Amino acid sequence: MKEETDISIIIPAYNEQENVSLLYKELKIVLENINKSFELIFVDDGSTDKTLENLKYLHEKDSRVKIIVFEKNFKKSAALSAGFNEAKGRIVFTMDADLQDDPKEIPKFLKKLDEGYDLVSGWKFKRFDPITKTLPSKFFNFLTRKMTGVNIHDSNCGFKAYKQRVIKNVSVYGELHRYIPALSNWKGFKVGEIKVCHRPRKFGKSKYGTKRLVSGFLDLITVKFLTEFDKKPLHFFGSIGLISGFAGFLMLLYLFILKLFLSKSIGQRPLLLLGILLVILSVQFFSLGLLGEMVTFNSKKENYIIKETIQ
Repeated sequence: MKEETDISIIIPAYNEQENVSLLYKELKIVLENINKSFELIFVDDGSTDKTLENLKYLHEKDSRVKIIVFEKNFKKSAALSAGFNEAKGRIVFTMDADLQDDPKEIPKFLKKLDEGYDLVSGWKFKRFDPITKTLPSKFFNFLTRKMTGVNIHDSNCGFKAYKQRVIKNVSVYGELHRYIPALSNWKGFKVGEIKVCHRPRKFGKSKYGTKRLVSGFLDLITVKFLTEFDKKPLHFFGSIGLISGFAGFLMLLYLFILKLFLSKSIGQRPLLLLGILLVILSVQFFSLGLLGEMVTFNSKKENYIIKETIQ
């Protein structure tokens, strides 16, 4: 059984060789000042620079530094999931390794959790990022609030604090880390938000790319589907199948009446093909729903490969 710690901090790192040592020093000062036992879990997400080498040096100096090494770059959601599985802390933080999150904000998160919240998300109120990041982010945050009903201004902020029971009951995969507040709210957890200091990046390059615009929108649709039909995909696909099948049935019934009682030819009518097509689609949607039920019934496996764990 894992020995419990006051605070676990999970830090995904991908090619952040200049930042990890500086971040460690800042975190150490803050956490020791608030007199909490802690562990720092760095997830090296397939870095190709000296990030892992620098992390191993930190581990040699301080056993509270833990390292999870991925076989390749599996992205942020996988890194967070691996960190969640390893974390021992009663309170679990996630933050980025790029030094843009300020560790001095940690006491503010703890105070907010003490007010009864299960998850507290940071809000980069004054954000030091290029407009190519801030404008799409504002759009997606607005869309997320409208589609999920969770009033979080900066859902994608990596700086968050969780009570342990949240991370044990909310699973993330793909790129769903952006929508952890929505998934947590759906599970019944109380979600809050605080404004946090955001700092300009000094070293390294942003991992943000235009591909995230498309994937972010698709992930939002995924979250909406999961929060509505996660346990009953048949309810979603079956509803479409019922509508399609009923419409097809009415068309075919109408043509049957024309043929039987009015002796009219129906073989060349487009309505006949449309009715048959709708009935076939109905069967396909029901099949999709049943397959979804089977997939939901089976347990999910992890979507990453750990090369080694250094404790």
